[in-house]
Order: sequence, then C-alpha cells, then structure tokens
Amino acid sequence: MNLSAIHHIAIIVSDYEKSRDFYVNKLGFAVIRENYRPQKDDWKLDLKVNESTELEIFAPKNPPKRPSYPEACGLRHLAFKVEDIETAVSELCELGIDCEPIRTDEFTSKKMTFFFDPDGLPLELHE
Repeated sequence: MNLSAIHHIAIIVSDYEKSRDFYVNKLGFAVIRENYRPQKDDWKLDLKVNESTELEIFAPKNPPKRPSYPEACGLRHLAFKVEDIETAVSELCELGIDCEPIRTDEFTSKKMTFFFDPDGLPLELHE
C-alpha cells in the first residue's frame, strides 16, 4: 500500500455561515463545491487547501460539542504550514482572530502558534 498524501480533512461545525466566513473569507481557502444535502438537512462545503488536500466542512443541525479542550480522543488540531509566522499572525490579528504567543517547537525547532475556529477547534500555524 502506498499512502502518498492526505486527500482531505473533515470537520463538523455548529454554524455554517460563521464557519464558511471564517475558512473562506478570513483564512482564504477557495470553494471547490458547496452543497445543501436535503436528505441529511445539512451543508457540505469542500475547500481547497493546496493542489492535493481539501478541507471538508459539514454543518448538521445541533452537532454535539467537543468533549474537552483539546485532549479528547480523535482529532486534536489542524496544523497549516506558513513561510513567515509573524506575518501570518499579524494578518490574523488584523482580521480580529487572536493567536497564542509564538513559541518554538521543542522537537523541530520551528516557530509555531495556535488560534481557534468559531467552534473552538485548535488550528496551528507551523513555520
């Protein structure tokens, strides 16, 4: 078996419009597909992260909350690579998105920080 890349990452959100605005208008991901699914009474939004990776946003009615912050089984956080973390943090701050202080990853010696999506999902920037 040759698993060569991550095709997509799927997340569930509680407020479709708020999350769509965050991921599309603030983080800048391009919309690939946007579909209302009447059989499930939810929205599915596919976003382009890069040439080989997509982010799938599912917006059902009344999804359960995350069990704990962030240390529950399952997805812990999403990490996005950036070339210049200071610039990326500055751009997020200009959009009203707070970031934790920039720190150095003890294993990679690269700069990193966290911020959060509208549902509190931790998102990481990693240089």
